[in-house]
Amino acid sequence: MTTTLRPSGPLQQSGSGARSRPYEVRVNSRRVGALLIAADTPFGPTVGEIRDLAIDAPDRRRGRATVAALAAEEVLRGWGCRRVRVSVPAGSPGGLRLAAALGYTEQGRNMAKELPAEPPALPEGTAGRPMTGAEYEAWDARARADYAASWVARGMPQEAAQAKARADHDARLPQGPATPGVSLAVLEAAGTPVGHVWVAPAGEGSYVFDVAVAEEHRGHGYGRGLMLLAERTAIAAGHRLLALHVFTGNTPALRLYESLGFRPTDLHYAKELI
Repeated sequence: MTTTLRPSGPLQQSGSGARSRPYEVRVNSRRVGALLIAADTPFGPTVGEIRDLAIDAPDRRRGRATVAALAAEEVLRGWGCRRVRVSVPAGSPGGLRLAAALGYTEQGRNMAKELPAEPPALPEGTAGRPMTGAEYEAWDARARADYAASWVARGMPQEAAQAKARADHDARLPQGPATPGVSLAVLEAAGTPVGHVWVAPAGEGSYVFDVAVAEEHRGHGYGRGLMLLAERTAIAAGHRLLALHVFTGNTPALRLYESLGFRPTDLHYAKELI
């Protein structure tokens, strides 16, 4: 019995080189699953994605997903892609095993925490306050540059990364620090600013878009204080869920979030297409 992919919809293309197409996974003529193959990511047309790969329950554990993923990689090679990305729900052990077996490397993960009813206390000697206008101006320029650099590090062309940084920050902060629902806060220790955190509504709760301890104040536990400040902000907004993204290589941040009760919701993988 042969597992193959069969298009289930037309190829969608744009002038920028982006394209996508849905496929059915078939064993001979019988449908056993589906997926979407796309090269419309922010990284440009040379980076593809395999999305929503699902095999029907009766046909699982028979290698169907492995063959389908490998066939999808061949489609992406034919489109000129040199890299492929996949996102796997943390609650999908089969998907996680498949990513590992096919040589994908984890790049980052989304994490979330269910918040308590009462806001947590900040560490002794620390306090949170809104970011001032002058602090916002300095932070905004730095945050846009850092955000663009993070995309360049993941393979995005410099010009595209800078354009994305401008577009995303403009969309999320159209009125700067006065944008409704947005909190841009500074943590102080003994009256000295030691870090900042940006929290805003997203999905079913709040999301930490940016958090950092000032370089000269690192190593003193202020990262935990900033995350507790983020929790207080989310709870004050009436939310009971706080989410964030962390790069896999950022081990200190990952360990901090785990110690605070954050758990992975989705894991993001990538590999080079040789």
